Amino acid sequence: MQTVIIGAGGHGRVVLDIFRQAHQADPVGFIDANPDLLGTRVDGVEVIAPAAAIGSLAARGVDSAIVAIGDNSTRNMYAQTLRAHGLRLVNAIHPKSNVADTALLGQNVVIAAGAMVCAHCRIADSVILNTGCIVDHESTVGRAAHICPGARLAGRVTVDDFAFVGIGATIIQCLTIGRASVVGAGAVVLQDVEPFTTVVGVPARAIRESAPVAAAPAAVAV
Repeated sequence: MQTVIIGAGGHGRVVLDIFRQAHQADPVGFIDANPDLLGTRVDGVEVIAPAAAIGSLAARGVDSAIVAIGDNSTRNMYAQTLRAHGLRLVNAIHPKSNVADTALLGQNVVIAAGAMVCAHCRIADSVILNTGCIVDHESTVGRAAHICPGARLAGRVTVDDFAFVGIGATIIQCLTIGRASVVGAGAVVLQDVEPFTTVVGVPARAIRESAPVAAAPAAVAV
């Protein structure tokens, strides 16, 4: 399997480390939109092509990829582009995470060290479950959502597509975190969060609404 990592920044370094910790073969290279990085090495792995070259990867023998970009909409856009060019999206699952046998995982999923995914959870494509987070039983995390380090989802929580749950946030059981909403760091959420809404505090309260996530453009940048 010839795999590339899309994104040579901090999250790319994390994904590379997960591959190594899991004793997967190193990727053949990084892809990044910053032309200054071309030919440089990130933790020993070369940045082999700019993001604009995704369409030529298959001809170079690359058959799979993972998108290591923190921004939810950008990560999703790249995943769509890679699929359109026939590349398979792979997961990066740290061996010191705990994923229940009954959990269902999509593609292009990153599960970092210490994360817990409990029984009968559903994790959609392009999700990041970051260091030490907890996704408890029968919860659902939607496409391109990000659960940050130390965040805790109680049982039967639904986190919709593109939502962001900040560091150390707590979501009590059976709530819904709406599409593209943001839960601030350390917030304690006691009621549903509306789509495109940012909540902060203990208990969490809405402070603003944001614009809907735009459709993927023809070209995107890391």
